Amino acid sequence: MQNLYKSVAFLDKKCYENYSLPEDILMEHAADGINKFIRERFEKGSKILIVAGPGNNGGDGVALARLLYGDFEVSLVMPYGAKTKMCKIQLDRFFAVGGELSSNIKEYDIVIDAVFGSGLSKPLRDDTVLLIERLNLLKAYKIAVDIPSGIDEDGKPLPVAFKADITFTMGALKSALYMDLAKDFVGKVKVVDLGVSRELYEEPSHIKLLDEVDLKPPYREKNSSHKGNYGHLAVIAGEKEGAAILAALSALNFGAGLVTIITNEKINVPYELMYSNSLPKTANAIAVGMGLGQEYSDEDFNSLVMDNNLPLVVDADLFKSEKIKELLKKSKIVLTPHPKEFASMLDILNIAQVSPKEIQQNRLYFVQQFCKKYPEVVLLLKGANPIIAKNEELFINPHGSNALSKGGSGDILTGLIGALLAQGYEPLSAAIQGSLAHAIASKKVEKANYALTPIDLIEAVGCL
Repeated sequence: MQNLYKSVAFLDKKCYENYSLPEDILMEHAADGINKFIRERFEKGSKILIVAGPGNNGGDGVALARLLYGDFEVSLVMPYGAKTKMCKIQLDRFFAVGGELSSNIKEYDIVIDAVFGSGLSKPLRDDTVLLIERLNLLKAYKIAVDIPSGIDEDGKPLPVAFKADITFTMGALKSALYMDLAKDFVGKVKVVDLGVSRELYEEPSHIKLLDEVDLKPPYREKNSSHKGNYGHLAVIAGEKEGAAILAALSALNFGAGLVTIITNEKINVPYELMYSNSLPKTANAIAVGMGLGQEYSDEDFNSLVMDNNLPLVVDADLFKSEKIKELLKKSKIVLTPHPKEFASMLDILNIAQVSPKEIQQNRLYFVQQFCKKYPEVVLLLKGANPIIAKNEELFINPHGSNALSKGGSGDILTGLIGALLAQGYEPLSAAIQGSLAHAIASKKVEKANYALTPIDLIEAVGCL
């Protein structure tokens, strides 16, 4: 689990004031981190294009050009000149070693984007849009300095962005790099130390990035046990019972000792599942919402869901219902909306009237607005990089893949979380672990990314 920051300006300031590390030293370390990477992976004489902007991000690029000059064929392009003090100093140093500015963009082995850093706050000019689009068309290994140019601090392109194979971010990880709209641009992400270790550079953050090693599957350690030791999940089926069956199978494969599907209808369920028309007395948690529709009267719904204190995971149709207001009064609850459902819920709860597009453009902000009003509720906002939040704690899971863009994937996630709730996990932990298992399992399936099925995903969860 790693710290994430919306801005690291205050951390740079700490270096200036506490460690006597001036801006110049930080810039040299930033450039040298990328310099070492290139020297380790590319042959001397490789053709390198560095496009540097007029500010300190450009200064990083110019310093890098100097470090590479002589051993590599370096072309430094500065379409907007040098404007900040440090950028001008670095340009003078580049000239001093014999470097010259280039104006032509040709074919290269490596293309390095140092046009704009993480402080971008307004849409790119038309000429910059054309420049970035041209760079994206070049067939080369692409490196972004700090953040791909065009991505703002909320993680959205304004309106385009440099498409990197790897982003070297300076000092610490920025939350913008892990927003959904940035995922197609950042590539791999590597932190460059700026003269001190990350432990000294960083301060505690309430936003965390989840690592794969944070996954702790519910392995069984007690040998003398029975099914009742591992919880009983009740999965409420609705008009589309297939969604509930997928969630139930997922829960059973993630450690739940018993799983019962609750239904008003007589349906065929896999032999390993149970079904009933009432809530089992031994149930330890409930999963509800998947394919629910209008299956239950208010009286029946209250009997199954509201008239007990069992932990609850909620999905799908309930985010469009006024019932969500009552559900949020429950003491242990996890919500798992996708952006469209989240927008609907925010409207019902009088938090905001926004579109799914607006949600995606500012995911952290709207999650935080919800958590301010409902600090005891665990929210998992689905997406390319799901956000799990409770009160002021936020966790981003970057490990999912586009293979999960398939009907039924969300039902599997609900089942995973429900299984952990039934086994006694606290809601926040259940949401984090369920999300990690869901994401990591999706990459374990040896199929083309378009071919993953819900059953594949359930089987992969059983092999974590």
